[in-house]
Amino acid sequence: MTSGRQRDHGDPGDAPSAPPPLAPVANPRRPSAAEEARTIASSTNIGTLATLTAAGDPWASFVTYGLLGGAPVLCVSRMAEHGRNLEDDPRASLAIVAPSTDLDPLASGRITLAGNVQRPAGDEQIAARQAHLAAVTAARYYIDYSDFSLWVLRVQRVRWVGGYGRMDSAAGEDYLGASPDPVQPLAGPAIDHLNADHADALAAMARALGGFPDADGALCTGVDRYGLDLKVTSGRGIAYTRVGFTHPIGSVEELRSAAVELVRQARAAEGPVEG
Repeated sequence: MTSGRQRDHGDPGDAPSAPPPLAPVANPRRPSAAEEARTIASSTNIGTLATLTAAGDPWASFVTYGLLGGAPVLCVSRMAEHGRNLEDDPRASLAIVAPSTDLDPLASGRITLAGNVQRPAGDEQIAARQAHLAAVTAARYYIDYSDFSLWVLRVQRVRWVGGYGRMDSAAGEDYLGASPDPVQPLAGPAIDHLNADHADALAAMARALGGFPDADGALCTGVDRYGLDLKVTSGRGIAYTRVGFTHPIGSVEELRSAAVELVRQARAAEGPVEG
């Protein structure tokens, strides 16, 4: 039977808790918010554009985009309300959700890119057109219509949410200076393989490198150029930790050797198994 008191997500007494690590995490490095945002922006070509009407009201529209050095390139018609809004007020933001198979949409990564739009000119206009067409092939049927215009979103502020409890902000210049992760979007099969065939190795990593010497099991929940995210089970409950590679990897093809090295480190740290 539950009490009549409403639960408050902001109340530490009501928030779900996870057991803390019992030892230092050997290498907790993970992508920055700017890198996470660049990866999500590169993972799709659709988003929700927020503009302002002449009366100052917010207006959200489904749009497609390409990327020019990380800056979203929009191709919109003046016949659309958001197209007229951009002509009257350049302030805009673009919300992008990373592709996901998770049944809970709020567990997916997403970003908001905010700034001002500007029409590209000269060489940038040519590059912006190519960037949009590369991402949105159907745009070739309408991109040259007289009512359509290209806009580049000059990103000034970024908000990244990686799911429950993971979020951060980044400046526009940090976002534009970051690069998409070359491993994360292609790591699905590798994650499935690790969980299906190397459960003991993941548990050893959690114990020896992830700060949970009491771990009796672990699942890999994510992989990027810097390391693995692990969901750890122990007698104290469920927790999450990070196991970083010895050095960043540049492709998914390097993942196997990087994971083998982590297993070697974990086995060496745990010492020989007593017979």
